[in-house]
Amino acid sequence: MDAPGALRYRWMVKGDLDGFFGLAVDNLVQVLVIIALCTSRQLCNLPDQLVFGRILPGIAVSLVIGNLFYAWQAWRVARREGRSDVTAMPYGVNTVTMFAFILLIIAPVYHEAVATRGEQAAAELAWRVGLLACLVSGLTELVAALAAERLRRIIPRAALLSVLAAVGVAFIASEFGYRIYQRPVVAMLPMAIVLLVYFARVRFPWGLPGGLVALLVGTLLAWSSGLWDVHLFDSEALMSAERVGAAWATRGWRWPVFCGSEIVAVLNADFALRFLGVTVPLGLLSALGSLQNIESAASAGDRFDTTSCLAVDGIGTIAAALFGSCFPTTMYIGHPGWKGLGARAGYSVLNAGFFTLVFLGGVGGLIAAVVPIEAGAAIVLWIGIVITAQSYEATPPKHFPAVAIAFFPAVAAWVAIKCELLYGQVGAGEALADVVRDNPHAFWIGLYALAGANSGFVLTCTILSGISVALIDHRFLTAGIWALAGAGLTIIGMQHAFRLGPMPPSRELMIWQWDLEGGTLAFRGFGIAVGYGLAAGLFGLIHVLRKHGLGFGDLAGSPEQPAGQESAGDDM
Repeated sequence: MDAPGALRYRWMVKGDLDGFFGLAVDNLVQVLVIIALCTSRQLCNLPDQLVFGRILPGIAVSLVIGNLFYAWQAWRVARREGRSDVTAMPYGVNTVTMFAFILLIIAPVYHEAVATRGEQAAAELAWRVGLLACLVSGLTELVAALAAERLRRIIPRAALLSVLAAVGVAFIASEFGYRIYQRPVVAMLPMAIVLLVYFARVRFPWGLPGGLVALLVGTLLAWSSGLWDVHLFDSEALMSAERVGAAWATRGWRWPVFCGSEIVAVLNADFALRFLGVTVPLGLLSALGSLQNIESAASAGDRFDTTSCLAVDGIGTIAAALFGSCFPTTMYIGHPGWKGLGARAGYSVLNAGFFTLVFLGGVGGLIAAVVPIEAGAAIVLWIGIVITAQSYEATPPKHFPAVAIAFFPAVAAWVAIKCELLYGQVGAGEALADVVRDNPHAFWIGLYALAGANSGFVLTCTILSGISVALIDHRFLTAGIWALAGAGLTIIGMQHAFRLGPMPPSRELMIWQWDLEGGTLAFRGFGIAVGYGLAAGLFGLIHVLRKHGLGFGDLAGSPEQPAGQESAGDDM
C-alpha cells in the first residue's frame, strides 16, 4: 500500500519552472560551448552536419534517459516515504569531460590527420574517435557503479578532486576568462551579473534565474555591438542577421542515428588504448563525483539509491556515444540549490522535453546564431571556479597542498596544447620539434614531459596528489606505493612520454612503444621513472626505520596530529 503522503506528490509545481530555467540555462551554455569549439577551424573543424545532425541528437537521447529516470526516481522515493518535497537529481552534459574530450582527444586527432586525410576525412575520424572515447568513459562509469564505494576508500579524496580542481582552472575558467576580456563590452556585464547572483546571492525580480538574465543581457549587447568599434583586433561583426537566416533555413527534424559501425571502424586502430589515460580516469572521477552529489542530496533530505544512479549515468553516456554524441552526461552538483527553488520532478521532465525538441527539431544552430558564446562565457567561468572551490571544500584542510600540487601539470598541458595549435596556425618554417630540441635549457622538455602524450597529465596529477596526501598523513609506505605506480605508468608510456612530429605538431601515441625511431623528437621519460623509483625507495626506507624505532620518529605533526605522534594506518 502506498504511503499516506504519496497522493500529495505532484509532478509539476511552480518551483519546477524556476528549476527548469536554471537547469536549461546550464545545459544550453554547455551546448553553445560544444558548438563553438567543435566547429572552430583552430580546434576540431567538425562540419555542421556532424555537429547538428549527429552530436546534438545524440545529446538529446542521453538527456532524455537521465532526466526521465531521475524524475521517476524522485516520484518513487516520494511514494515510498510519503513525502511531497522530493527533488530529482539535476542531470546534463559533463562539463569537465566535455572540455577534456574536445581539447585532449578530438582536436589532437583532427590536427594529426588533416595533413594526410584532408579536412573532411580528418573531421570524420576525430568525431568517430570521440564516440569511442565517450563509449569507453560510459563503460568505465557503469563498472565503477559496482565498486565506487571501494574505490573511494582506496584513493584519497584529494587525489581524486585534484584533477577536477586543476582542469576547472586551467581548461575551463581560464579558457573562458580570456574570452571575456577579449570581448569586454559584451561579456563583462554578464560576468558581473553571474558573480552578483552566485557569489552575493542576489535575487532578481520575479525570480528570474541569474544565468538566464546574464544570457539575455549578453545577447542584447552582442546584437547592439555594431554601434561601437570596441572589439580589439576583430573587425568582423559579432552577430549577423545573415547567419541567423542561414541557420533558420537549415531547420528540420534530425532523428538520432545509431553509430555502432562508426565506432567499430576505429576499434581496429590504437585509439581505444591510446586515450585510456583520459577516458578511464575521467570516467572514474565522474562516478566518484556523482557519489558526492548523492551525498549532497542526502544532506538535503533526499536519499537515492547509489548503484542505480551511477549505473544510469553510465547508461546515458553509452547511449550518447551509440547515437552520435562524443560527450558523457552525469548528474550535476547543486541538488540542494534546486530543492531550495522548490523544484520537484517536473523540472527534469521539462528539461528532457525542451532539449529533445530543440535538438531533434534542428534549431540548435539557430540558437547558436542568436546567442553568442560570449554571453554565456561568464557562466562557464563560474562553473570552473565552483568545481575548483568545491574540490577544496570536500577536502580536509591539511590536504589542501595535495590538491594544489596538481595544478602545474594541468597548466603545462594547457600551454603545450596552445603552443601546438598556435604554431600550426602561423605557418612557421621550422618544426616545433626542432625548436624544442635546440632550446632544451628553456624548460620545454620538462613542460612537455609534464603534459605527456595522450593527456597523461591526468594521471600525473593523481599520482603527485596521492603521494602528497600520504606524506601529509605520515603514511610513508603508501607514499612509496604511489611512487611505484608512477614509475610503472611512466615505463609503459602512460605518462610523461611524448613525441613531437613535424608540422602540425602532435604528441603521438607512446604507450607500449619501445622503438622510437622515426620520431622527430621523442622522449620516453625513463629518467623520470627512475626518479619515481628512487622516491619510492626513500619513502619505504623511512617507513622501515620508523617502524623499528631507528629514526625519523619526531616528525612535525599535521594540523590534526601532534608532533612526534605516528599516524595510524601507516601500513595502508
